[in-house]
Amino acid sequence: MQIHGQAALVTGGGSGLGEAVARALAAAGARVSVLDRNAEGAQRVADAIGGRAFTCDIADTASLQQALDGASAAHGTARIVMNIAGIGTAKRVIGKDGQPAPLEDFERVVRINLIGTYNVVRLAAAAMARLEPLAGGERGMVLMTASVAAYDGQVGQEAYSASKGGLVSMTLPLARDLAQHGIRVVTIAPGLFETPLMKTLPDAVQQSLAASIPFPPRLGQPEEFAALALHAVTNGHLNGETIRLDGALRMAPR
Repeated sequence: MQIHGQAALVTGGGSGLGEAVARALAAAGARVSVLDRNAEGAQRVADAIGGRAFTCDIADTASLQQALDGASAAHGTARIVMNIAGIGTAKRVIGKDGQPAPLEDFERVVRINLIGTYNVVRLAAAAMARLEPLAGGERGMVLMTASVAAYDGQVGQEAYSASKGGLVSMTLPLARDLAQHGIRVVTIAPGLFETPLMKTLPDAVQQSLAASIPFPPRLGQPEEFAALALHAVTNGHLNGETIRLDGALRMAPR
């Protein structure tokens, strides 16, 4: 599927990897709607790329549906859906005080990362399925963002790894389910990237993390993630697959 002229949604588009994807889509000629809980960030990116900004919580159906309706009214039904929104956390099962981790923390991460992403997919795909097919029968594609933590999560990453592992496991059945509608599903599992969250860490910590990557021994650039995301759109035979983007990184236990 060609990107130029298509309507696109980017959740988590107000910063980091989502911002890079939104900018790349706009540069390729897409009409981009930026969805984010951070209204200021979403508006900043939308203004920069000539897109539209919508504030929403992807785990809240009413909030999300309102944003999707607004995006559709502005740009038409999206054929390109980029799920980048998510949160990270680390908390040991048993704390230093000997107490079990709060269940609410686990539920929150899974609700946003896994259930929230599924919420976007189910609502956006239902609208996409009503579109006229393009050449070859394709109606659109959906991208999800997992993490290398889905495969080698570190100490304290039970909730994060579970949520991202759920996305990896969901990729193939979603692709099979949506195949009858001409909708492809691809997931990217990024490693360590230079995002605003990463930049909050001390320089020494960032350098140590970068040195743990075999090659190239540096943090990934958001633009590299965006380049793969756009390739997933244009490569019509890429479907039902999760791609690690990590410089051959395999994370240690801690």
